[in-house]
Amino acid sequence: MRVSVRAQTEAAERAFLHPRAARAAESRGRERAEEPCPLRTAFQRDRDRILHAKSFRRLKHKTQVFLSPRGDHYRTRLTHTLEVSQIARTVARGLRLNEDLTEAIALGHDLGHTPFGHAGEESLRALLPGGFSHVAQSVRVVERLENDGAGLNLTREVVEGIRTHSKGKGKIVAPAATLEAQVVRLADLVAYINHDIDDALRAGVIRGGDLPRETISRVGASHGERIGTMVRGIIEETDRVAYDHVAMSEGLERDCAALREFLYANVYFNPSTHAEFRKAAKILRDLYEHYLGRVEEMGEEYARIAQSEGAARAVGDFLAGMTDRFVVQTYERLFLPLPWHVL
Repeated sequence: MRVSVRAQTEAAERAFLHPRAARAAESRGRERAEEPCPLRTAFQRDRDRILHAKSFRRLKHKTQVFLSPRGDHYRTRLTHTLEVSQIARTVARGLRLNEDLTEAIALGHDLGHTPFGHAGEESLRALLPGGFSHVAQSVRVVERLENDGAGLNLTREVVEGIRTHSKGKGKIVAPAATLEAQVVRLADLVAYINHDIDDALRAGVIRGGDLPRETISRVGASHGERIGTMVRGIIEETDRVAYDHVAMSEGLERDCAALREFLYANVYFNPSTHAEFRKAAKILRDLYEHYLGRVEEMGEEYARIAQSEGAARAVGDFLAGMTDRFVVQTYERLFLPLPWHVL
């Protein structure tokens, strides 16, 4: 009998990948056992499930940083995800790690992100009992919310990679279950540092001369130069530490931290940006209060969640899953026309 395509790919992984790379044939499996696919490895199957998920498609209308941007070239949560995926795959290829696992984690890492970007997450964190985290919500999406409550039944390696992807303002280099998950964690940082600088320059929130000069002199003056420096630095340092973890040199980590701090101080907490954040917070607060006593208006799926986990949990899931424009459309239908619009 002809060997399956999947088996050939698994054999190629065993022969080519670094000894510390994850191998699909050695996956710790899924919550619910399934018959293997004859064409795709377990991690390739996960990637495809995420790509075809409704929550993935909604990312195209979710804000990254700037609300209601005037222009077609600003990042959305979807384009951010694609940039993370490409950077992560480049690093994984350079280190001979599992590209399919890396890609699956990268594509799924922000499925639980809210509308209105950082503003939406902060708003739901303040509204929901117990707070809100897009990381935990991304895991909830793949385990509980997709497929009408059945979830995507992803491998444990992908779910754990999604769970450990985020840094916030925390330590840049930190452990995760697999080297591939660590790659995505750093690729997320590389992507958003560089594209948020690019978008902030485009929006006129900052100017090129505002960027920390010494840092820029080391990592590069252009978007492409900075990404190239960071990607090469991750590959070289990980090799230097003999794959103990996916690493950055101390100098590069300091430079990335400096750029991240610059963004927090000059872009994310910029007064013009925060004016829009306050509008987003009011919209989400009004919708939260409205649906908290009217869970039936959200549909059967969320009514079931309200019955089993409480109304606040159901409303949180409903609002977190909305796109920016669906939030605006819903608000205008329930309350009044808004003087601003999110594309």
